[in-house]
This record gives sequence, structure tokens and C-alpha cells, in this order.
Amino acid sequence: MRFATPLIIVLITIETMDIMFATDSVPAVLAVTLNPLIVYSSSIFAVLGLRALFFALAGLFYSFRYLSTGVCIVLVFVGVKMLLSDVFKIPTLISLGTVLLILAGSIILSGQYSTEKGTVD
Repeated sequence: MRFATPLIIVLITIETMDIMFATDSVPAVLAVTLNPLIVYSSSIFAVLGLRALFFALAGLFYSFRYLSTGVCIVLVFVGVKMLLSDVFKIPTLISLGTVLLILAGSIILSGQYSTEKGTVD
């Protein structure tokens, strides 16, 4: 008697990927706030929708030449902020503003690059 079909392997794989994506977002949330409610709820929402959002935006990633550089700079900022959290506290609004400014700047620079070259990357 069989209790599960071979599709259980697919389900386990998909759910494992959801958990991996959610775990990946925890340091970013902790860089913004230490409020437990926000950390837990954002992790839950990450499990529910981050994988779908990633695949929806994956196609756009190649359209923006400097987006990967912007994401790298954001990760460096988050890491430095976490390392300095005992010495110096960066306010939440400044952190969010910095992240938004870096990402918006990388997208705008990518758009200017593609219009200067006359092609869309």
C-alpha cells in the first residue's frame, strides 16, 4: 500500500526552497529592525511569497545592468550595519532610505546606460 505518490518529492523540494529563501531574508530584516513581531511576520511572508516573487522578477534582472552591483552594495551595507550594531545604531528610516536609494540608483543608471547605447539589455 502506497502512502505517497512520487509528487511528494516535488512538494518537499519546493517547500525546502521556500524555507531557504526565507532564511536568506532574515539578516536583511534584522538589519532594519529587532522588533520580534516584524521579524517573525516578514519571515512568514517570505515563506509564502518570496519564491514566486523571485521567479517573477528574475526576467527583469537581466534588463538592469547595474542591479546586481546595487544588490551587492546593499548587502555590504547590511553587513556593516550588523557588525556595528553594538557600537553605533543606524536609525531604521536611514537604513531603509539608504537601501532604497542604492537600488533606485542602480536601476536608474541601468536605464541611462541602455538609452545611451540605443539598445535594451
